[in-house]
Amino acid sequence: MPDDFLKTIFLPLALMIIMFGMGLSLTVADFKRVVMAPKAKLIGLFNQLLLLPIIAFGLVFVFRLSAELAVGLMLIAACPGGPTSNMIAHLSKGDTALSVTLTAVASVVTVFTIPLIVGTSMGLFMAGGETAIHLPFWRTVFQLMLVTIIPISIGMLVRVKKPAFSTRMGKPVNVISIVFLALVILAAVLQEEDLAGQFADAGWAVLALNVVTMSLGFAMAAVWGLPLRQRISISVESGIQNGTLALAIALGILGSARIAVPAVVYSLLMFVSGTFMIVRYGRRASETVLESPGTVES
Repeated sequence: MPDDFLKTIFLPLALMIIMFGMGLSLTVADFKRVVMAPKAKLIGLFNQLLLLPIIAFGLVFVFRLSAELAVGLMLIAACPGGPTSNMIAHLSKGDTALSVTLTAVASVVTVFTIPLIVGTSMGLFMAGGETAIHLPFWRTVFQLMLVTIIPISIGMLVRVKKPAFSTRMGKPVNVISIVFLALVILAAVLQEEDLAGQFADAGWAVLALNVVTMSLGFAMAAVWGLPLRQRISISVESGIQNGTLALAIALGILGSARIAVPAVVYSLLMFVSGTFMIVRYGRRASETVLESPGTVES
């Protein structure tokens, strides 16, 4: 599969189908409930914007990463969640509205925090000092809307207009989403020439970042007394970052294939932990997972 076709057509189409499927299961009431539950949002944003970069910084020294790999790991930690984290939270029967809200807010905030975190990391780890990073703000916003907000809105509208159709199509759309996602992963793997070497260089550090942040996210949500659905979403949003954005910055803005290595490895490994969450929680009966859906947590 040509690389341009994967990036410009196949992947966006897969993400849009996934987001449409989410929309079929969401209502406006779901988002109102999230707005009325600030504790869950604040915990999720704290994990994403502060805790994640701190943990990544520590792992750089634990695994003694080279300068470029260190910057690459910090780049992943600086990125927000993405459509993949929303999909995994959804298929794990987490609080999808919370997941989408955290992704949307973090995506705006990280436009400003990515240059700060990555620029500082380059000054600390790489000889030559500071490098300015400028993200195309409006293009990033437009792309995010195109693959998340618009398909979700269409799915929610279909649910309002055709509730019976939405209920009937929810499961088939989820199955199609998983198939599309599997094909995207396979295509990405086949295009990598030295995947084994990349795993050897950055695999353990990347795996540790993913597992530690997901575990801490779940634990913090549990300590603060959040229900299971929100624990799942906060865990996923804490540990599943937008690897595609990290790759785009490393290759397109920084122009460094070496800095992109952690993002390549991460983009594959995060599906292992994501699959664990789906298998562990997604197959549970709705009655078991949906803990007092009408309750508003403080």
